[in-house]
Amino acid sequence: MFDTLIAGLVHGNAYALIAVGITLIFGVSNVINFAHGAIFAFGSVLGWWLIAQHGVPWWAALVVVVAVTALVGDVLAVRPLRRAPAIAALLATVAVGLIIENVVALVFGPDTRPFPQVLSTNNFQVGGVRFGTSDVVMFAITLLVMGGLWAFLRFSRHGLAIRATAQDPDAAAQMGIGVGRVQSLAFAIASGLGGLAGIFVGLYNSNISPTSGGVVGMTGFVAATIGGLGSIPGAVLGGFVLGLVEAFGIYWFGDGYRDLITFGLLVIFLVLRPGGLLARPPAIESEPMTGTFLGAGRELRVRWWHAPLAFGIAGVAIPLIADDYGISVGTQILAYAIIAVSMTLVAGSAGQLAIGQAGPIAIGAYTSAVLTVSHGWAFLPAIVAAGVMAAVVSSVLAAPLWRLGGHYVAIATLGIGIVTVAIIRNWESVTRGSYGIFGIPAPSVFGVEFTTHTDIFRLELVVLAAVVALIVGVQRSRLGIAIRAIGADEVAARSAGVPVRDYKALAFAVAAFCSGIGGALLAHQYSYIDPTVFNLPMSLLVVTILVLGGTASPYGAVLGAVVLIGAPELLRLAPSWRIVLYGLVLLLVVRFRPQGILVRRDRVRTSEPSPVEA
Repeated sequence: MFDTLIAGLVHGNAYALIAVGITLIFGVSNVINFAHGAIFAFGSVLGWWLIAQHGVPWWAALVVVVAVTALVGDVLAVRPLRRAPAIAALLATVAVGLIIENVVALVFGPDTRPFPQVLSTNNFQVGGVRFGTSDVVMFAITLLVMGGLWAFLRFSRHGLAIRATAQDPDAAAQMGIGVGRVQSLAFAIASGLGGLAGIFVGLYNSNISPTSGGVVGMTGFVAATIGGLGSIPGAVLGGFVLGLVEAFGIYWFGDGYRDLITFGLLVIFLVLRPGGLLARPPAIESEPMTGTFLGAGRELRVRWWHAPLAFGIAGVAIPLIADDYGISVGTQILAYAIIAVSMTLVAGSAGQLAIGQAGPIAIGAYTSAVLTVSHGWAFLPAIVAAGVMAAVVSSVLAAPLWRLGGHYVAIATLGIGIVTVAIIRNWESVTRGSYGIFGIPAPSVFGVEFTTHTDIFRLELVVLAAVVALIVGVQRSRLGIAIRAIGADEVAARSAGVPVRDYKALAFAVAAFCSGIGGALLAHQYSYIDPTVFNLPMSLLVVTILVLGGTASPYGAVLGAVVLIGAPELLRLAPSWRIVLYGLVLLLVVRFRPQGILVRRDRVRTSEPSPVEA
């Protein structure tokens, strides 16, 4: 048991270094930096390269890694974020993370490699527990860094500027503080801490990988949220709390429950204490990430006959001109379009971003797969049951969230999505766990089997048309008007007697129902699924599709799916640089077309209705 305590403290130490960087960035920019994990991985690989390949002393490598990662964090993470809407900034960090991670893999190689043991890892013993100089040094450096950072923020001019910007950027700018320079400094400090953590985690784990940043970055984000986003002492405390809870949870239940423990703790804190251990509860009522986006432009009108014409042409022309591979890509585009179209009701109308949509997608996929493979259900009732199950389970899990405000709901949906997939992974008696489900049958409706890619494409096209009709119909109904009122001004809607929580929950349930159907279609298309399919990149892809098309536009979501699912296939012409090019494309889109494809930018404010009312 004592060795579990030591392991928890060691891991918590690393989580604290990462969490401090994340909370510092969040404090000055109100943005979750998904590139932070990639910078952590870059720091670990760079440290390995300096020490193992060039014989640089570990302390000198430490200095170089901190300096280089600080520079990378400033140049690549800050520049695209300045003066950008919050949701565009979040997606920019996703793009930057993809670029950093894949460039590092191309330059240094993608393989996992042993990290040189420059400091002993087991030369001390207390009771029956062995630990090493590396653990002591990391703990001492953490204390030194935290103390220095506290003194810097409290007493120096630049530190006071960072604190002022974190408290109120507009007021800080009016007082003559260069907010852009302050953000650059905060990103540089945070990224340097990420690189520092990368070296010590590599030393503790005895190996490093360019692709390890995603998991570590998300864990650091959980630690920052537990401690209280915006609170540096809270980030340190949250890191150690998470490390201890994770260590004892794995000791009692096994490593397979790691995600369930980590992100379950995140959801519990957001529900019971959204401000975290040391921060104040959030005072933000509206969702800043969608609210700023909706104000960027006005949705272009689509005539009622445009959609049937477009669907008819697609159903006839695409099978004639595309080869079998192109049709298979088209089926994936349609499945993701079904999911993204339904999310316009949540993000575009209700003004509430959800970034854990992999959860209801996984519920739908596994429900249909289990019913058809293990219980002999027909495809049509199974896919309807998949949608209903996704809506019911997601609604029950998300029920406590609707009393929260601002971005905390979006963060909680992320946690719930990961917890959902973790439950599926560990429910082996039903889902077969990590082995997945094989032999999922092809779709069949009223005795007609859809076995070819062309048949499946046309079936999913019909389902997409039905989902578009449903969402457009809801948006134009009295219910849709009430939901749009919540997105336009939640406080005013509540004052007018609109049951805000109920309508948000209803919009989320409808989106989960459609996402479950989309997940079931993916399962029957793949014929095999396992929990690794339903990951964070899937959720972020849905959000990116939604934003690219325009958060309030169902038709735009379809176009967004065409661009973002089809573009990576076109980039197969350069397979080694495919993901890097994709990241660059995404970065350019959120930089130059942040309002979406089917939204025109409003350059002059008028007395016309707000975009969500158009």
